[in-house]
Formats: sequence, structure tokens, C-alpha cells
Amino acid sequence: MPIGMKDQTEHFVTCSPGIEPVLHREVRALGFSKVEQQVGGVKFLGSMLDAWKANLELRTAIRVLRRLDRFPCPDEKTLYETVKAIDWSQFLAPDGSFFVDAQCRQSSLDHSQFIAQRTKDAVVDSLRGDDGARPSVAKENADLRIHVHLWKDRCTLSVDTSGDSLHKRGWRKYQGLAPVAETIAAAVVLQSKWDCRAPIVDPFCGSGTLLIEAALIASDTAPGLFRTFGFEKWPGHDAWAWAKVRSDAQARAQMPKKLKLFGRDHEHKHISGAQKNAESIGFSENFDLEVADGLEFPWKKGWGATIVCNMPYGMRVGNPEELDQLHKDFGSSLRTNCSRYDFSILVGTRQFAHLLGFQKWESLPIQNGSLQCRLLTGRL
Repeated sequence: MPIGMKDQTEHFVTCSPGIEPVLHREVRALGFSKVEQQVGGVKFLGSMLDAWKANLELRTAIRVLRRLDRFPCPDEKTLYETVKAIDWSQFLAPDGSFFVDAQCRQSSLDHSQFIAQRTKDAVVDSLRGDDGARPSVAKENADLRIHVHLWKDRCTLSVDTSGDSLHKRGWRKYQGLAPVAETIAAAVVLQSKWDCRAPIVDPFCGSGTLLIEAALIASDTAPGLFRTFGFEKWPGHDAWAWAKVRSDAQARAQMPKKLKLFGRDHEHKHISGAQKNAESIGFSENFDLEVADGLEFPWKKGWGATIVCNMPYGMRVGNPEELDQLHKDFGSSLRTNCSRYDFSILVGTRQFAHLLGFQKWESLPIQNGSLQCRLLTGRL
């Protein structure tokens, strides 16, 4: 049976650790019910239509999980029988493909691979047809992703409405050496005081991720317009209604004509790639991208711009011996030339934050992949 579009169900939107407050503001702005910030994401109560909008509109989200059941799970029999009792035909055709992601902590079932296997068995047995047809397991391009989370013998069973991680926007034509994830880039911009009208500058722009996300925000372009989602593969998906939701989002996208987004990088290939990325979202005329030293950006007195950047950490980019001096020099340049500019700068360590030499700032710890970083925001 197809999913009822108006049925209210609990959803959990995941994000990178540290970004929960930013995501919480985003989810609240969409007007969903019973929004609650939690560790690792934000919970809300909503319909399938709300799940569509969450996938399409949220900029800092990684996945939108639709919760099916939460139950005591002391043993594998309980897990198997409860999973098998779910009506999986709502989400998966008998000849479709699926993947199970399992996690467990402080539970009697303490082996994630075993939990995933028993969940797979239950789903297959639930959907196995009289003719022997059965769904297959596929890690890549699966029609359905199922999430099983056990903590203290309580199991939360969810389906992933997103499919690929939401940081995969679909606009990227050039990757670069160490691009910040699109979701974190969006958080850097959203956490700033930028009004989407003043100039915005990334002196170390790389592939342009921060500026691309800033352009999407300024133009009110939904970040999911360039890709497809997991729910589009589900049986009974209302393609016509979904097309209407997408077209409504496309219709409202409009870039402020005079907005300028400035990017600088010393590598020709990065600037060329950033230009291709800017062209892919349709607003390349608003970008000013140049091969140049970020420390020599021509700052203008009284410009009131917003500075955003992802500083080199010394992991994949930057010589560790030179990074301290880079932060000192960059901070000195900003303090000298950028009075009353706003800034939102992602740095690798507390030490780098202090080397910038700002008088005061707000700091938000963010997990950027395997790196623990700090997002510094404030006004010079």
C-alpha cells in the first residue's frame, strides 16, 4: 500500500556533530510540528510531504529518517519478528534492492553486522513472493536504505527518505583537493551575520563550496533542486505531486542582481573548477573569481562585507610549519583593513583561533569529517 501523504510520523534529521543548533533553526523555519533538537540531529513530526520538503530545503541536514517503530529488543527473535511484521511493500518492491545500516551500543545484541543480517532476513521473508521473487541487497544505488539503531536494548527502526547523503547536492563539477562538505559550508554561511546583500568574500576559496552555498542561500534556491532522492524509488510515489513541489521551489529562486561573491585562490585549477561549479547553479555572473593570494585581497574601507573561509588545517592542505604564520598574517590583514566586516571562519584548532588575534568571537565546535574544528563568528 502506498504511504498516506498526510499521515503524521516521527522523523529524525541527522547532521554533522556541532551543527544541531543551525539545523534546528532551519527545521523550525519550515514550520514542522514538535521540532526538538537532539544529539546528532533534529526530530520533528510530519507527513510524507514534510519529508519531501525537508530533503529539498534543508541545507545542513545529512539524512531525513522516517521512523517506523521503536521497541524493546532484548534478543534476535524480537528483532526478526518485529521487523518482519512491518509492511515493507510501502517502501520496496518484491524485486527491489535495499541496504541495512545497523548501529548498537550497550545492548544484548552487540554485533552490528549480525543485527544488519537478521534485519535483512526479516525484510526478505516479509516480501518473498509465492513465485520466489525476493528483494536483493545492494550497498550502492539501493532502492531503500534501512537504519537500525540499538541502545540499551531499545531498537529504533527507520527508513531513509534521502537516498544519497544530502551533502551530495548534484551541482559539483569540480572536486578539488580538500573541499569542505556542502552541509558544513552552508552552516558557515548561515551562522554568520550576512544579510545576503552585502559582498561576501572567501580569500581561500578552493573549489568554491562556501560561495556556491552562499549563492544558493541568497537566491533562496533549494539545495536539493539538482538531485534525486530515495523516496522517489518507493512504490506508489506520487511523481506528479513531487514535480509540483519542485517546480514551486524553482519558481521562487532569484538572485539579488547586485550581489557579488568574491573568491581567491593561488591555484589556477581551483579557480577554473570553482567557475565551473558556479556555472552549474546558474548564477556565475554574480561571482568574481581570481587566481591570487588571499592575503593580498583588495579590501575596501567601509565595505561592510562578510568574510567566510575554511582555513587550511595541515592535514591534506597546507605545510604545518607555515600554518601558524598564515593564521597570524591573515588575522593581521583583517584587523588592519576590515573594520566592521563580519566574519565566519572555520579553523582546525583552538590555537589557530587565537593566532588570528581577534579581540572577541563566538566559537561553535564542529566535526568536519574526522577533524574536530571550530567555527569562529563575529565582527571586526
